[in-house]
Amino acid sequence: MLCHSFLSKTAFCLSSYVLLHASRKTFSNVKVSISAQWTPSILNDSSPAFSPGETWQDNRLFEDEKQATLFLGILDSIFLFSYALGLYLSGVIGDRVNLRYVLCFGLCGSAAVEFVFGTLTEWLHIYNLYLYSSLWVLNGLLQSAVWPCVVAVMGNWFGKAGRGFVFGLWSACASVGNILGAFLASSVLKYGYEYAFLVTSVVQFAGGVVVFFGLLTSPKEVGKDFRNHPVEPPAESPQAIGFLKAFCLPGVLPYSLAYACLKLVNYSFFFWLPFYLSNNYKWKEAQADRLSVWYDVGGIIGGTLQGLISDFMGKRAPVLVVSLMLAIGALVGYSRSPNDQVINGVLLAITGFFIGGPSNIISSAISADLGRQDALRGSKEALATVTGIVDGTGSIGAANEFGSMRACFKLGWMSVFYFFIVMTAGSIVFITPLLVRELRAMWTERRARQRQL
Repeated sequence: MLCHSFLSKTAFCLSSYVLLHASRKTFSNVKVSISAQWTPSILNDSSPAFSPGETWQDNRLFEDEKQATLFLGILDSIFLFSYALGLYLSGVIGDRVNLRYVLCFGLCGSAAVEFVFGTLTEWLHIYNLYLYSSLWVLNGLLQSAVWPCVVAVMGNWFGKAGRGFVFGLWSACASVGNILGAFLASSVLKYGYEYAFLVTSVVQFAGGVVVFFGLLTSPKEVGKDFRNHPVEPPAESPQAIGFLKAFCLPGVLPYSLAYACLKLVNYSFFFWLPFYLSNNYKWKEAQADRLSVWYDVGGIIGGTLQGLISDFMGKRAPVLVVSLMLAIGALVGYSRSPNDQVINGVLLAITGFFIGGPSNIISSAISADLGRQDALRGSKEALATVTGIVDGTGSIGAANEFGSMRACFKLGWMSVFYFFIVMTAGSIVFITPLLVRELRAMWTERRARQRQL
């Protein structure tokens, strides 16, 4: 029965973040259409068939698509900064309030905001920069409630044994959501970008309702622990760890800084890959949307295999460093991809394997390890807080992806890839002290086994 509970809770947590990332990916995949809608039809070929004067008066926000694209980049940064701030807060809240309530509030509230942003404003022909910016700040705050909570729920249901594989496989939910969002957006994009937002927001809201009525956040709610052993209700509720104390836990700061560098690269691909494929290779927007999913396919496989290997080794840092070193080579190779969709897709999958894989491991398995480490001395209410710190710091780094787009317009796409390589190397630098410590521990353990023999 508990095995069934494991599977059902995994499915609930998986579907929660799948739906969230599907809606997030929708915005990424319709940027070309939004940019065209916000500029005069005389300057673009993808705007609806209005007269130039009518288009200029009714929905003209920018003089050309370059300015519109820059504002879309600003919206990405606005979202990520508010998302980062929300992660620091929601992690603390998640350790103090029922995780099911926080999850439902984040999913349903975000779905409502996305409906207003992408669908209602277009139906009512409301085009206002301040309204778009305010809605996207609110969306970032609401979405930040989800990830710390789902990691905490998974940490409650699964012990440390096999955590790398389980979390590596489960953290593919983001990539699965990206794939789902790409296909949903491309399938209805011909009717208008507002219908892409409509479909994903409705599905996400329904998912939040299901989570509210169906999710059990811990095996203790059915009188068990994750090993299926009966447990007695505690006399007092465990005390949640303070934010500063969680930040000072061993490993939290270096992994947070490493994730800040890595998430910038990963989210730049997430937010701008379809635009890059359409802009650089002149492929149709729907083709670029579908091709971009290969990056996520690589991330799914990478996170699962690297998590399994780290479980087998009993260490995470060596696996991450090797993968990130290979990621630098993958970035160099992809930056020189020819104008061929098959070759581009293969290189995308390889790049996703070595960048998306480590990103998934840090944000899930390592966050759970840090939130359940021995330094907590019995406190069990730190997982959501630690997850919020790691992912929040990563999101602050990712928010600077707008700078990479400004560099693109000034210096060209190759400068962006050079920047990605530098950031990936930065991740390696921050993980190196942990790598040295884990290699020393492995050497000590090996020497101890040899003495026993």
